[in-house]
Amino acid sequence: TAPDVQSILKCHRVFLVVHSHAPAASLLNLRRQGSCMSDKQKPPFLGLSVQDLNALSQHAVTRAYPKNTVIVHEGDQTDSLYIILSGKVKVFLADREGKEIVLDTQGPGEYFGEMVLDEGPRSASVMTLEPCRFQLIPKDDVMALLQSHPEFAMHLVRKLIYRARVLTEHVKSLALQNVYERFAKLLQELAVQENGKNVITAKMSQQEMGNRIGASREMVNRLVKDLTTGGYITVDGQRIVINKPLPADW
Repeated sequence: TAPDVQSILKCHRVFLVVHSHAPAASLLNLRRQGSCMSDKQKPPFLGLSVQDLNALSQHAVTRAYPKNTVIVHEGDQTDSLYIILSGKVKVFLADREGKEIVLDTQGPGEYFGEMVLDEGPRSASVMTLEPCRFQLIPKDDVMALLQSHPEFAMHLVRKLIYRARVLTEHVKSLALQNVYERFAKLLQELAVQENGKNVITAKMSQQEMGNRIGASREMVNRLVKDLTTGGYITVDGQRIVINKPLPADW
């Protein structure tokens, strides 16, 4: 069942997402590697200078978390930015019954830290999808860099604009598209070209797909079976191959 649209609107305050590379040893390695973003909709990497990154990380603390650890809870008070050094996380909203919808997934070279500027409570939870390492940047250091480095401030503004665009598209999808249309859109967003075919290689269970589109695992299972029977997709282990254009309706 799709969540209430009002709950999704909280994403407007969810988090500052800044795609970053790094200072000190581990963060500089990210700078050499480049952005690890996989989502097609994410904007081109807007890197900060090594100088700025060094300034950010002077008082950073490195922490490691195992898989399936909630490191940020909705409602927590804001105190820092988290730079992802390794691993992958999901940003999500959940209700008391355990229903959830995933707002975003992030990997190395990205960092999050909602409400750093207004000191309000966090509006979404963040959980590790695999073992992760982070560098935590204190709020005061972020504020100081915003005041002394206009380019860093503009960097954040661009990311917030991107967040607002994603939010608008998310609400539009939930409000105006049916479950099949959202599922088909998700497959197309996740697909990458491989030997001339569109292939989804992201390790994502049917439950996780349902969480991304506001649907139950059972509904996703039905859609997968029907598209497979129709020859539109082929499921090979954890890979999904899109054999031909998906139908407009289901």
